[in-house]
Amino acid sequence: MLASVPQLAGAFGAAFLAGAINSVAGGGTLISFPILVALGLPPIVANATNTVGIWPGSIGSMWGFREELSRVNRRMFWLLIPALVGGLGGARMLRLTPPGVFTALVPWLILFATALFMIQGAVQRRLKSVEAAEHAGAKWMVTALLAEFAVAVYGGYFGAGMSIMSLSVLGLIGMTDILEMSVMTSTLACVINGVAGILFALAGLIDWPIALAMTMGALIGGYGAAGIAKKIGKVAVRRFVIIVGLSIALIMLVKLSR
Repeated sequence: MLASVPQLAGAFGAAFLAGAINSVAGGGTLISFPILVALGLPPIVANATNTVGIWPGSIGSMWGFREELSRVNRRMFWLLIPALVGGLGGARMLRLTPPGVFTALVPWLILFATALFMIQGAVQRRLKSVEAAEHAGAKWMVTALLAEFAVAVYGGYFGAGMSIMSLSVLGLIGMTDILEMSVMTSTLACVINGVAGILFALAGLIDWPIALAMTMGALIGGYGAAGIAKKIGKVAVRRFVIIVGLSIALIMLVKLSR
């Protein structure tokens, strides 16, 4: 069924808002995904379409912080391997999940992602306060590779909140510069969402008109509305995302219980 004008406008607006929020505080998926569901998309299709629609935002972040990306220790790019494999695995899991099961999981996934978002600031402060080992040992690197694989599986399956998980992994192996960590998480997200999006597309799970509207909205929102969001303040934006995430999860739980 072709998307209606109100659906396209709603998808554009959702991605615009998500792009602006992501550029300031992160957590934009907690806004855009529920809006797609509210617009009438089945949860699995909404999740897949959301993954593709906001994917360009990762590229924009990588370009904006290209100087910081060039300073990242080359060994960190080994994490792209588990990101690739895990992203495919998570997307495959979503493809095999019955729609009814995923619908029942959605409010719990949103609650989990919101909880991660709530502790993001504390984790970032902790990661900036610890001293990094100049050369993380092989044991730590193997642990990080396995941890990033788990993050990628989650990201390929649902995605919201995976950035804070990746930040924790990067801190585990010694990164402390928050800007370098942020651009590295964007790079990992670009790979995870990219491979997941390809699998979703091959499986016919993408609503392409909606995805294209989201792509435009995310790019414009990330670039243009970021200034407005910064004026409002990062704390206010974070509180807004948390309130919305918790409210949507509770509403969905109430609906499921009926």
